[in-house]
Amino acid sequence: MTTSARPSVPSLLGVFAHPDDESLLAGGVLAQHAAHGARTAVVTATWAPDSHRAAELAEALEVLGAGPPRMLGYGDARNDSSAPGRPRFCDVSLDEAIAQLVAQVREFRPDIVVTHDAVGQLTGHPDHRHTHRVTLLAVEAAGLAHLYPEAGEPWQTRALYAATHPHSGVGDLGPLLTDVGKSILSVPDEYVTATVNVTPWVEQKWRAITAHRGEVARERPLPGLLARLPEDTRLEIISTEYFTRLEPTPVPGDPHQLTA
Repeated sequence: MTTSARPSVPSLLGVFAHPDDESLLAGGVLAQHAAHGARTAVVTATWAPDSHRAAELAEALEVLGAGPPRMLGYGDARNDSSAPGRPRFCDVSLDEAIAQLVAQVREFRPDIVVTHDAVGQLTGHPDHRHTHRVTLLAVEAAGLAHLYPEAGEPWQTRALYAATHPHSGVGDLGPLLTDVGKSILSVPDEYVTATVNVTPWVEQKWRAITAHRGEVARERPLPGLLARLPEDTRLEIISTEYFTRLEPTPVPGDPHQLTA
C-alpha cells in the first residue's frame, strides 16, 4: 500500500488589501509553497470582483499557483470607483470585516496566514493598516467556536506572519518611493524574524506583478516604478521578502503571575 507524500512546506493563506499587494509582498513565498505542493490562496479586501483589477488579480494568482481570487469586494480608501455601491473597507464595522475573514480562514484551513504589517507597508496606506488589524483579530477568532459560529467549524492557524521591510532592507526602494512623494515606513531590523531569499521564484514573482497591467502603466504605483528600473536593480529589490512572526495562539508563561 502506498501513501502520497505530504507537502514539504505548510499551506499558506495571504490576506492583503489590494490586488497586487500579494505579488509585491509575498509573491515569492506563495510561489515557493505552491512549488512544493502546498495549498496556497489569497484573500483580497478591496475592489469589486467584476473590476479590471479583479481580472488582473486572477492572472497573477494563476502565475503564482494560488488558486482563484477570494475578494471581499469592499471599496479602496483612496479610489471611489473601486467598488461602486459598496462601502470602503476602512468604513465597514469591525465585526463585519472580521466575520468575512473568519469564514475565509475556516473554509481554507491554512497552516500559515500572511498579511500586512502594523505600519502599513512602507507607504502607510490606510487599507494596509486596517487589513493588518482585521487579520490579527480574525485569525484568533477563527479558532474559537463561540465566535462567528455561522462562519464554519473552528480552525486554529499555526502561524501568523506580517510582511514587512526592515530599515536595512529598504535599499533602492527608498529613493524610488520618495521621488514620487511617498513615505518610507520601515521597522527596526530586530522586528524581522524571517528573511526569505526568493531568487528561485523571482521571475515567476515578476510575471505576477506585471499581470497587474493597470498599475504597471501608471507612474506612481510600485509595479510601474519597478517596471521602469534596470533589470538588475529590480531583481535586487524583489528577490528578498521580509516577515515578522506574530503569535496567533496563547503563549505559555508563568502560570501564577504576569511576566514581561
